[in-house]
Amino acid sequence: MNLLVDLGNSRIKWAHSGPQHWETGAETIPDEGFSALLERLWGKTAAPERVVVSTVHGPQRERLLHDWLMRRWECEPLFIRAQPQQLGVTNRYREPASLGADRWAALIAARQSSTAAQCVVDCGTAVTIDALSAEGEFLGGVILAGLQMMRASLLADTHGIRIGKGADDTCLALSTGDGVAAGSLFGLAGAIERVVAEQRRVLGTEARVLLTGGDAPRLLPLMSWPVTHVPDLVLQGLKCIAEARA
Repeated sequence: MNLLVDLGNSRIKWAHSGPQHWETGAETIPDEGFSALLERLWGKTAAPERVVVSTVHGPQRERLLHDWLMRRWECEPLFIRAQPQQLGVTNRYREPASLGADRWAALIAARQSSTAAQCVVDCGTAVTIDALSAEGEFLGGVILAGLQMMRASLLADTHGIRIGKGADDTCLALSTGDGVAAGSLFGLAGAIERVVAEQRRVLGTEARVLLTGGDAPRLLPLMSWPVTHVPDLVLQGLKCIAEARA
Protein backbone atom coordinates (compact mmCIF):
# COMPACT_ATOMS: atom_id res chain seq x y z
CA MET A 1 0.00 0.00 0.00
CA ASN A 2 1.24 3.50 -0.88
CA LEU A 3 0.45 6.70 0.99
CA LEU A 4 -0.07 9.69 -1.32
CA VAL A 5 -0.13 13.15 0.24
CA ASP A 6 -1.23 16.47 -1.27
CA LEU A 7 -0.16 19.15 1.22
CA GLY A 8 -1.92 22.33 0.17
CA ASN A 9 -2.10 25.83 1.58
CA SER A 10 -5.11 25.18 3.78
CA ARG A 11 -5.84 21.44 3.59
CA ILE A 12 -3.98 18.16 3.60
CA LYS A 13 -5.42 15.52 1.28
CA TRP A 14 -4.26 11.93 1.13
CA ALA A 15 -4.98 8.56 -0.40
CA HIS A 16 -4.13 5.00 0.56
CA SER A 17 -3.47 3.37 -2.79
CA GLY A 18 -2.95 -0.28 -3.65
CA PRO A 19 -4.14 -3.00 -6.00
CA GLN A 20 -7.92 -2.63 -6.21
CA HIS A 21 -7.81 -0.14 -3.33
CA TRP A 22 -8.33 3.62 -3.30
CA GLU A 23 -9.28 5.42 -0.09
CA THR A 24 -9.04 9.19 0.29
CA GLY A 25 -9.38 11.74 3.06
CA ALA A 26 -8.88 15.43 3.76
CA GLU A 27 -8.42 17.69 6.78
CA THR A 28 -7.98 21.41 7.35
CA ILE A 29 -4.42 22.20 8.42
CA PRO A 30 -4.30 23.89 11.86
CA ASP A 31 -2.14 26.93 12.51
CA GLU A 32 -0.30 24.93 15.17
CA GLY A 33 0.01 21.24 16.00
CA PHE A 34 0.80 19.88 12.55
CA SER A 35 2.67 16.85 13.90
CA ALA A 36 -0.24 16.11 16.25
CA LEU A 37 -2.54 16.17 13.23
CA LEU A 38 -0.37 13.62 11.42
CA GLU A 39 -0.37 11.41 14.50
CA ARG A 40 -4.15 11.54 14.65
CA LEU A 41 -4.53 10.79 10.95
CA TRP A 42 -2.00 7.99 10.49
CA GLY A 43 -0.60 7.08 13.90
CA LYS A 44 -2.35 3.71 13.91
CA THR A 45 -1.83 2.98 10.21
CA ALA A 46 0.53 0.21 9.07
CA ALA A 47 3.71 1.37 7.39
CA PRO A 48 3.20 2.02 3.64
CA GLU A 49 5.53 0.69 0.96
CA ARG A 50 6.27 4.23 -0.16
CA VAL A 51 5.08 7.77 0.50
CA VAL A 52 4.81 10.27 -2.35
CA VAL A 53 4.12 13.91 -1.52
CA SER A 54 3.13 17.04 -3.38
CA THR A 55 3.48 20.21 -1.32
CA VAL A 56 3.14 23.92 -1.96
CA HIS A 57 4.29 24.75 1.57
CA GLY A 58 7.72 26.00 2.50
CA PRO A 59 10.53 23.86 3.88
CA GLN A 60 9.38 24.07 7.52
CA ARG A 61 6.19 22.06 7.12
CA GLU A 62 7.86 19.77 4.59
CA ARG A 63 10.53 19.03 7.21
CA LEU A 64 7.88 18.33 9.87
CA LEU A 65 6.20 15.83 7.57
CA HIS A 66 9.52 14.22 6.65
CA ASP A 67 10.56 13.88 10.26
CA TRP A 68 7.22 12.44 11.36
CA LEU A 69 7.30 9.80 8.58
CA MET A 70 10.86 8.81 9.44
CA ARG A 71 10.09 8.66 13.15
CA ARG A 72 6.87 6.70 12.73
CA TRP A 73 7.78 4.29 9.92
CA GLU A 74 11.43 4.93 8.99
CA CYS A 75 10.01 5.73 5.56
CA GLU A 76 11.85 8.25 3.38
CA PRO A 77 9.16 10.17 1.46
CA LEU A 78 9.47 11.28 -2.14
CA PHE A 79 8.65 14.98 -2.43
CA ILE A 80 7.89 15.37 -6.09
CA ARG A 81 9.20 18.28 -8.15
CA ALA A 82 8.18 19.36 -11.61
CA GLN A 83 10.45 17.86 -14.26
CA PRO A 84 11.31 18.96 -17.81
CA GLN A 85 9.53 15.77 -18.93
CA GLN A 86 7.77 12.95 -17.11
CA LEU A 87 5.15 10.30 -17.90
CA GLY A 88 4.19 11.77 -21.24
CA VAL A 89 4.09 15.44 -20.15
CA THR A 90 6.62 17.98 -21.41
CA ASN A 91 7.06 21.07 -19.24
CA ARG A 92 7.38 24.33 -21.21
CA TYR A 93 7.81 26.56 -18.15
CA ARG A 94 10.83 28.85 -18.54
CA GLU A 95 12.20 27.33 -15.33
CA PRO A 96 10.56 23.86 -15.27
CA ALA A 97 11.39 23.15 -11.61
CA SER A 98 9.57 26.31 -10.47
CA LEU A 99 6.17 24.95 -11.53
CA GLY A 100 4.15 23.96 -8.47
CA ALA A 101 4.31 20.27 -7.59
CA ASP A 102 0.52 20.07 -7.28
CA ARG A 103 0.07 21.52 -10.78
CA TRP A 104 2.61 19.06 -12.16
CA ALA A 105 0.87 16.09 -10.54
CA ALA A 106 -2.50 17.25 -11.87
CA LEU A 107 -1.10 17.56 -15.41
CA ILE A 108 0.34 14.05 -15.20
CA ALA A 109 -3.00 12.66 -14.04
CA ALA A 110 -4.81 14.50 -16.84
CA ARG A 111 -2.41 13.09 -19.44
CA GLN A 112 -2.78 9.54 -18.13
CA SER A 113 -6.57 9.82 -18.34
CA SER A 114 -6.69 11.12 -21.92
CA THR A 115 -4.46 12.08 -24.84
CA ALA A 116 -6.86 14.89 -25.80
CA ALA A 117 -6.00 18.54 -25.27
CA GLN A 118 -7.12 19.63 -21.81
CA CYS A 119 -7.57 22.65 -19.56
CA VAL A 120 -6.83 21.68 -15.95
CA VAL A 121 -8.57 23.95 -13.43
CA ASP A 122 -7.64 23.53 -9.76
CA CYS A 123 -9.86 25.53 -7.40
CA GLY A 124 -8.12 25.72 -4.05
CA THR A 125 -6.75 28.58 -1.95
CA ALA A 126 -5.42 29.79 -5.29
CA VAL A 127 -6.96 28.84 -8.63
CA THR A 128 -4.68 27.57 -11.38
CA ILE A 129 -5.77 27.05 -14.99
CA ASP A 130 -3.25 25.10 -17.06
CA ALA A 131 -3.21 24.21 -20.75
CA LEU A 132 -2.11 20.73 -21.84
CA SER A 133 -1.86 20.04 -25.56
CA ALA A 134 -2.85 16.84 -27.34
CA GLU A 135 0.89 16.18 -27.74
CA GLY A 136 1.35 16.25 -23.96
CA GLU A 137 2.96 19.69 -23.79
CA PHE A 138 2.19 21.90 -20.82
CA LEU A 139 1.91 25.21 -22.65
CA GLY A 140 1.46 27.44 -19.61
CA GLY A 141 -1.31 28.69 -17.38
CA VAL A 142 -2.56 31.35 -15.00
CA ILE A 143 -2.90 31.74 -11.24
CA LEU A 144 -5.87 33.54 -9.68
CA ALA A 145 -6.93 34.26 -6.12
CA GLY A 146 -9.27 31.55 -4.87
CA LEU A 147 -12.76 32.11 -3.52
CA GLN A 148 -11.88 32.64 0.14
CA MET A 149 -8.85 34.74 -0.74
CA MET A 150 -10.98 37.00 -2.92
CA ARG A 151 -13.50 37.50 -0.13
CA ALA A 152 -10.85 38.07 2.53
CA SER A 153 -9.08 40.63 0.33
CA LEU A 154 -12.30 42.53 -0.31
CA LEU A 155 -13.16 42.67 3.38
CA ALA A 156 -9.63 43.64 4.39
CA ASP A 157 -9.16 46.43 1.85
CA THR A 158 -12.49 48.26 2.09
CA HIS A 159 -14.01 50.36 4.91
CA GLY A 160 -17.67 50.03 4.02
CA ILE A 161 -17.85 46.25 3.74
CA ARG A 162 -17.73 44.45 7.04
CA ILE A 163 -19.99 41.43 6.53
CA GLY A 164 -18.04 38.32 5.58
CA LYS A 165 -20.78 35.74 5.14
CA GLY A 166 -23.81 35.60 2.92
CA ALA A 167 -25.78 33.67 0.33
CA ASP A 168 -24.18 33.27 -3.08
CA ASP A 169 -27.05 31.74 -5.05
CA THR A 170 -28.07 34.86 -6.96
CA CYS A 171 -26.47 37.94 -8.49
CA LEU A 172 -29.51 39.98 -7.33
CA ALA A 173 -28.14 40.27 -3.81
CA LEU A 174 -30.18 42.29 -1.32
CA SER A 175 -27.57 42.57 1.43
CA THR A 176 -23.88 43.42 1.61
CA GLY A 177 -22.96 39.95 2.83
CA ASP A 178 -24.86 38.33 -0.02
CA GLY A 179 -23.30 40.76 -2.48
CA VAL A 180 -19.77 39.82 -1.38
CA ALA A 181 -20.52 36.09 -1.45
CA ALA A 182 -22.28 36.11 -4.82
CA GLY A 183 -19.92 38.60 -6.43
CA SER A 184 -16.85 36.55 -5.60
CA LEU A 185 -18.40 33.24 -6.66
CA PHE A 186 -19.88 34.44 -9.94
CA GLY A 187 -16.84 36.61 -10.63
CA LEU A 188 -14.45 33.70 -10.18
CA ALA A 189 -16.62 31.47 -12.37
CA GLY A 190 -16.57 34.13 -15.08
CA ALA A 191 -12.79 34.53 -14.83
CA ILE A 192 -12.29 30.78 -15.16
CA GLU A 193 -14.51 30.63 -18.22
CA ARG A 194 -12.70 33.55 -19.86
CA VAL A 195 -9.26 32.04 -19.30
CA VAL A 196 -10.41 28.63 -20.52
CA ALA A 197 -11.87 30.25 -23.63
CA GLU A 198 -8.52 31.92 -24.34
CA GLN A 199 -6.61 28.69 -23.82
CA ARG A 200 -9.02 26.86 -26.11
CA ARG A 201 -8.11 29.28 -28.89
CA VAL A 202 -4.71 27.59 -28.83
CA LEU A 203 -5.69 24.07 -27.81
CA GLY A 204 -8.81 23.80 -29.95
CA THR A 205 -12.44 24.21 -28.97
CA GLU A 206 -12.80 20.49 -28.30
CA ALA A 207 -10.30 20.58 -25.45
CA ARG A 208 -11.56 18.86 -22.31
CA VAL A 209 -12.00 20.92 -19.15
CA LEU A 210 -11.10 19.22 -15.86
CA LEU A 211 -12.17 20.80 -12.58
CA THR A 212 -10.61 19.83 -9.25
CA GLY A 213 -9.92 21.36 -5.82
CA GLY A 214 -11.94 22.10 -2.70
CA ASP A 215 -14.15 24.81 -4.26
CA ALA A 216 -14.82 22.87 -7.46
CA PRO A 217 -18.32 21.69 -6.37
CA ARG A 218 -19.40 25.30 -5.79
CA LEU A 219 -18.15 26.45 -9.20
CA LEU A 220 -19.22 23.43 -11.23
CA PRO A 221 -22.92 24.44 -11.57
CA LEU A 222 -21.90 27.84 -12.95
CA MET A 223 -19.85 26.50 -15.86
CA SER A 224 -21.60 27.03 -19.20
CA TRP A 225 -19.87 24.20 -21.09
CA PRO A 226 -19.23 20.53 -20.27
CA VAL A 227 -16.74 20.13 -17.42
CA THR A 228 -15.41 16.91 -15.91
CA HIS A 229 -15.15 17.06 -12.12
CA VAL A 230 -12.20 15.02 -10.78
CA PRO A 231 -12.03 15.64 -7.00
CA ASP A 232 -8.73 13.83 -6.45
CA LEU A 233 -6.80 14.77 -9.60
CA VAL A 234 -3.55 15.68 -7.80
CA LEU A 235 -3.63 12.44 -5.81
CA GLN A 236 -4.24 10.51 -9.04
CA GLY A 237 -1.10 12.12 -10.43
CA LEU A 238 0.87 11.08 -7.35
CA LYS A 239 -0.44 7.55 -7.83
CA CYS A 240 0.93 7.54 -11.41
CA ILE A 241 4.33 8.74 -10.18
CA ALA A 242 4.43 6.20 -7.34
CA GLU A 243 3.57 3.30 -9.64
CA ALA A 244 6.14 4.39 -12.21
CA ARG A 245 8.83 4.14 -9.53
CA ALA A 246 7.72 0.70 -8.28
